[in-house]
Amino acid sequence: MALSKQVEESLREAESSLRNALAFAARNEKPYISKHIADMVMQIDNLIKTDEIMDKLENRMEGDSGKWGPFSM
Repeated sequence: MALSKQVEESLREAESSLRNALAFAARNEKPYISKHIADMVMQIDNLIKTDEIMDKLENRMEGDSGKWGPFSM
């Protein structure tokens, strides 16, 4: 099941805010602060992309083929 539009929008807003914080942290904070903010951005991005991939896999029909080969059960 895909992320709801509201959840995805909230995640993207959080990612945007973290990117803004990262820009300031890169200039004013110790490096480990920037590293952890960047990790949070990466985790949000990975969550959204992984959900998209899972949806594609779940929506495959029998007989489909492609990058992951034929569908079989």
